[in-house]
Formats: sequence, structure tokens, C-alpha cells
Amino acid sequence: MLYRWFVGLSMDDAAWDHSTYTKNRDRLIEHEVVRALFGQVMQQAKEAQLLSDEHFSVDGTLIRAWASHKSFVPKDGPPPPSSGSRSNPEVDFKGNKRSNETHASTTDPDAKLFAKSHKQESMPAYLGHVLMENRSKLAVDTRLTLANGTAEHEAALAMLGALPGEQRKSVGADKNFDTTGFVTACRELSVTPHVAQNAFEYDTKSGKRARRKSRIDGRTTRHPGYAASQVIRKMIETLFGDGKQHGGTIRQVKLRGRLKVSDVFTLAMLAVNLRRLPGLLAAQATMVGSG
Repeated sequence: MLYRWFVGLSMDDAAWDHSTYTKNRDRLIEHEVVRALFGQVMQQAKEAQLLSDEHFSVDGTLIRAWASHKSFVPKDGPPPPSSGSRSNPEVDFKGNKRSNETHASTTDPDAKLFAKSHKQESMPAYLGHVLMENRSKLAVDTRLTLANGTAEHEAALAMLGALPGEQRKSVGADKNFDTTGFVTACRELSVTPHVAQNAFEYDTKSGKRARRKSRIDGRTTRHPGYAASQVIRKMIETLFGDGKQHGGTIRQVKLRGRLKVSDVFTLAMLAVNLRRLPGLLAAQATMVGSG
């Protein structure tokens, strides 16, 4: 009843067909409406002086695709043997080596088998990426990529490169970003990489003990701003957690294809921002009033 009131339908009016949602969703994707709406909300936050233009954090999250393991079949050759019903067959793929080079999903070809760490099993997935502004903890940019080992760095650099202004910036990130390529590319963008140092000892193939050195040193870590970035960057996980816990749409998407999943992810981060903005505006008003 509340929904009918909200959209202007009386109790006797016939509701629209369910396909209306699908058609409108496709129009939103075609005209990039979600991205435009995201930009307008960020502009409002900027006009309210909630955003800085210098300090940011970046990270990515795994998004389960709407595809099952059994949908991954060889690109060349016959599919694995199956039995049971046609709508939900039992597929015996155990013991068969599968990779994104040799296999693809029949239900969502854009989905890739991926695991965020060696301790996790691979699953059909995408990767969602966020650039967070450190003062407000708002998502100021998003990207949705195919799941692979280089996507996090590439998406982060794309978002950093899209930031306006020539002023020096900083970006906080976890140990996965402590690589020569990412650190060098950041500096070329006039961005100081405040990445967590990833230095450790390991055994070489010859049995000797070696040590991996971090790509940043005391020239970066000695500054108080580095320590602050390392504390604040962890807050980006709350953006993902909020989107998965309350939005629910990005824990496992119910759409297929990169373009549709990208809009769902951006919309989820937009919803997180909208939930946080009233509190930020109220806190700002209190500070102005007390001043």
C-alpha cells in the first residue's frame, strides 16, 4: 500500500507488467543514467564542502556472478558428462582442470573463475572497485571489471587518472598494491602511493633464503600522512560491507553481463553514499553552528 501511494497508484489501479522494470533498466544502461546520477550526488557533496581533493583510498571486492560452476564448459570440445533434469543437471567436473583460458560460462560469458586469495576456492565472479575520499569516507568513483589478477591495479589507476586538478594527491591501499608497476604509475600521475608495505622472507627454488623488499621506503613512510592513510584506507571495506549487507545486490548479482552488473554495482555504492550523506550534512551543520 505504501508503494502504491509512493508511485501514485490507487488501490483500484492496475500495476504495470513486470517487464516494465527490465525495459527501464535497459534504458538506464543505454543512456548511462546511473553514472550520471552518481555524478550529481557527488557534485552535491562537493558543493557542501564534504570532499577534499587530495587524499583518497582504493580497493576492490569480489562480486559473485549469476552463474554456476556447472555452467563452465570447455570452449573447444564436448561438455562434461551430465545427468538428471535438463533444467538443473548434475555435472561431473571434478578432477578436470578448468581455467578461464580453456573454459567459459554458458549462462554469463563475461563471468570469470576467480579467487581473491589462495585460501579461497575459485568462483564465477566480477570485481568491483571503489575510489574513496578519505575525509567523508564516500565513494567518489567506481569501476566494474572482469575478474583477473591485474584488474585491481588497472581500475585504481584509471580512477586516479580521472581525478580533476593538478594538485598533489595521495592514495591509501593494501599490500596487494605494493608493486613496482602500480607505485611507478601513481607517481607518474602525481599521486603519492601510501600503500601498505609488503616485505617478507621466502625460500628460493635453490633453497636459499631471500627477502622481498617493499616498493616504497622511509621517504614515504616517515610522514604522518602515511600513517593516517593506512588507518583510513581500511574504512573502504565498510562501503563494500554496507552494499552487500543492506543492498544485498552485490553479494551475488541477479543479472548477467558486464554492463548490467556494472550499473548494479555503481547503484549500490550510490545507495551507500545517500545513506551516509544526511549524517555528514548534520555533523557539518553542528560544527558551523557551534563555531
